[in-house]
Amino acid sequence: MMITVLGAGPGGYVAAIKAAQLGAEVTVIEEGEVGGTCLNWGCIPTKTLIASADVLHKARNAKNYGLELEGTVTPNIAKIVDRKDKVVNTQIKGIRGLFKSWGVRLIEGRGVIIDPKKIQVTLKDGSTQDVDTDKIIIATGSRPAQIPVFPFDGKRILSSNHAVNPDSIPESLLIVGAGVIGCEFAFIYKEFGADVTMVELMPNAVSTEDEEISQILERELKKNKIKLLTNTSVDNVDVLNDGVSVQLSNGKLIEAEKVLVSIGRAVNSENMGLEEVGVNKGQRGEIIVDEKLQTNVDGIYAIGDVTGGIMLAHLASKEGIVAAENALGGDAKVNYDVVPAAIFTSPEIGSVGMREKQVTEKGINHKIGRFQFRGLGKAHAIGEISGLFKIISERESDKILGAHIIGAHASDLVHEIAVAMEKGLTVKDIAHTIHAHPTLAEGIMEAAEDVHGMAIHSPKT
Repeated sequence: MMITVLGAGPGGYVAAIKAAQLGAEVTVIEEGEVGGTCLNWGCIPTKTLIASADVLHKARNAKNYGLELEGTVTPNIAKIVDRKDKVVNTQIKGIRGLFKSWGVRLIEGRGVIIDPKKIQVTLKDGSTQDVDTDKIIIATGSRPAQIPVFPFDGKRILSSNHAVNPDSIPESLLIVGAGVIGCEFAFIYKEFGADVTMVELMPNAVSTEDEEISQILERELKKNKIKLLTNTSVDNVDVLNDGVSVQLSNGKLIEAEKVLVSIGRAVNSENMGLEEVGVNKGQRGEIIVDEKLQTNVDGIYAIGDVTGGIMLAHLASKEGIVAAENALGGDAKVNYDVVPAAIFTSPEIGSVGMREKQVTEKGINHKIGRFQFRGLGKAHAIGEISGLFKIISERESDKILGAHIIGAHASDLVHEIAVAMEKGLTVKDIAHTIHAHPTLAEGIMEAAEDVHGMAIHSPKT
């Protein structure tokens, strides 16, 4: 069986390796670099910048840990970006090595589907090459969304792609959009020395998260002197010689050295032959797939961002595995009810399952358990006491409906609950499991105990 994958991002390269592991002859076609947006422009670059910002923050606050540092600790942007590039390049080499290990053929160029059994690739030298195949998996991802009022120029008006490669830190930065991307960059650039203002159309920052978590993050933004204007949109943008002037819907005029636009992402489904072979697309250009991730055209599958669903790298990877299995005759599906998510703000956010508002809207009789990070000895020991554990359960069955954590290492901690949800465990199952002391994971146990009013380290109410 010959399988061809369009795109080598976290969905595409995983699909390719899985198909090879299952015995297929696999070809991957990639126009850019392997790893896609996640590795080259998103997940890994931003987390590397965040790591530098975190070390910088700790150095500046060393006295809180009984340490005395002489002199001023300042960021060297060139060296920070160089470190980021080295991390990215190491991962790129890793993916290319995996391809070689599993016998996956990589063709570097742009692929266009001629028919369900053939793809024409325009190589980097302008020549073309035809690839015959039995099945196709489309994993072409997404790009930063752009609207006319924000014409990206890479100098004054930045996309997230520009923001991971700064040549300097602006004195002032206006971030349009206080979602996941906007908030992560807000903490990065603030720590590096920029005066940061955020403008958000929705009532809350990270509005897709549980409202209680959003409120705590907004408190942390304020503590870090990051200004946030919610229920506000941008009416007009003027690029000046020394900055940008932005007219807001509330009548205010804000001037900043640079503007970072993080208002979502657009799918990459154009100019690849989909219309010619009859693949159905939605209003936003997203490729429509069934529960097996197959399009309406037999033998053509699509995964990840290009399908317009939840745009998370790890979900794309899971979909890649499922699509590869199904392309080879399997009957796999994705459990979209248990998809953990992580936001690398300061502090971090980890979530899985339903938000409290969703549970209420569905009319589910539920209970909630909470536990504050400040109730943990480990949190005090490491100087990270801001945060909350929150678990939502169905009252009658004790089934876990969702969990939301904001605090140190939340991105790691949430997976204990994800495993419990995937395996159908109850809140009591978590509460009855001994957790090592002193750890942050004890907060999950305490929140689970609190669902039933039995948390040991919470005052009686």
